[in-house]
This record gives sequence, structure tokens and C-alpha cells, in this order.
Amino acid sequence: MEKENARLKIKYLEIAKELQKELDVKNVMALPRLTKIVINSGLGEAKLNKDIIDEMVRDVAMIAGQKPVVTMTRKAISNFKIRENMPIGVKVTLRGDMMWYFLDRLISIVLPRIKDFRGVPVKSFDGRGNYAVGIKEHTVFPEVDATKVSKLRGLQVIICTNTGNDDQARLLLEKLGMPFQKKR
Repeated sequence: MEKENARLKIKYLEIAKELQKELDVKNVMALPRLTKIVINSGLGEAKLNKDIIDEMVRDVAMIAGQKPVVTMTRKAISNFKIRENMPIGVKVTLRGDMMWYFLDRLISIVLPRIKDFRGVPVKSFDGRGNYAVGIKEHTVFPEVDATKVSKLRGLQVIICTNTGNDDQARLLLEKLGMPFQKKR
């Protein structure tokens, strides 16, 4: 039995020829492509309540489809009441098919569910072809049961590409369907 490819991965294979013409790239291996997606949530209030970490691990695991890693503090900072090796957040790195499935859900389901959504900002590229999106409420994901959530928390989604150029990465994400803000 053959494994079914992700819908967005099939779309990428279709737009690869267009990208090759637009970017004037001769080698197919030099085309911009996604390498990984990192989902991160910093939980500063976890220093007071340890159950917050378990709740967010559960929610991020439902969102990403794989179990996240609990991030620990590296050094103690007395002003913030943080000790060394305290749990302070969760993160998960998606690659391969899981990355494509997540990006497809993000573009087609999650972003349109955000209240007063007018597109994601174009300025969120880091200068090396990676794109970061902040989501204020993690309950916009349909996998999260809002009745089991004690507090709304934010997520950061970082989409990493193999290109070191923001323009090429933006073109790739536009072709994949990322809803960027329109210029006024």
C-alpha cells in the first residue's frame, strides 16, 4: 500500500517549474524549499504553577501531531525568580510529511479562523529566508479543546527554508498560499 503525499507537498512539486523560471535557476536542487517548522511557546508563568507545562505539552502535541520537548532555563536570574534548569516552555520541530500537513492546516484552516485577520505581515522574515508568525491564542487550532484550556496562550511558528534570501522565501510561501498582507 502506497503512502499518500501531503496536499501542499504535491502543490510544491507542481509550482517547482514556475519557481525555476521566475528565479532563473538552472539546477532543481537550488530551488527554495522548506526544511523544517518549529512551534514554540514560552511559559513564563510556569515558574509558579507546574501544571501549566503539562497542559501546554498536551495542547502542542495535539496541534503538531508529535510530542514537544520541554525547554529548560540555562541560568538563574534572581530578578525574574528563575532558577537554573526550571521548565519554562515547550517546543517541537516538524520535518517531512508532518511539516507539510501542519503548514497546510495553518494556511487553510487556522489563519482564516483568527479574529479580524487581514493577512500575515511581510516584515517577519529574519534576513536568512526564515519566516516567523506569532499566534496570540492557541485555541484557534481546531484540535485544541477550548473547554480544557485554563488560559489562552500564544505560539510562535517559525518556517525555515533552505534559501538565505528573504525574497525567494517570500515567493515560495506566496506560491504555497500563505496569505500575506496587501499593500495599501
